[in-house]
Amino acid sequence: MQTVIIVIHLMVVVALVVVVLLQRSEGGALGIGGGGGGGFFTGRGQASALTRATAILATIFFLTSIALTVIAGLNRAPKSILEGAPASQTTPAGAPAAPAIPSGGLMNELQKMQNEKPASPPAAPAGPQVPRSQ
Repeated sequence: MQTVIIVIHLMVVVALVVVVLLQRSEGGALGIGGGGGGGFFTGRGQASALTRATAILATIFFLTSIALTVIAGLNRAPKSILEGAPASQTTPAGAPAAPAIPSGGLMNELQKMQNEKPASPPAAPAGPQVPRSQ
């Protein structure tokens, strides 16, 4: 079903581009595209037919776009990022192993670390002794 809608969508896109390019320019940007003279369609009736065709093709384009979005959404199932994670991870030889997450959770471990008082700070190493003149 999705393939059929994609094919229809692509045909509508090509037809829409062709119909828009066939329309007579009304002046355009800086005269590019030549807005005057005799065009492919010169009558008023052809202009309204092209305008109507553009509106119909644009409507079909939007409908197929919405249909493709809905179909893509139906095939998608909600997933958890933890769903596919293996219970234990093995590392290749020579690679450092990842630290294990404590059973109490990362936030609990951080809270414990914050509540612990650090022991006395390490003493600063003594610098070189400079002899003083007397």
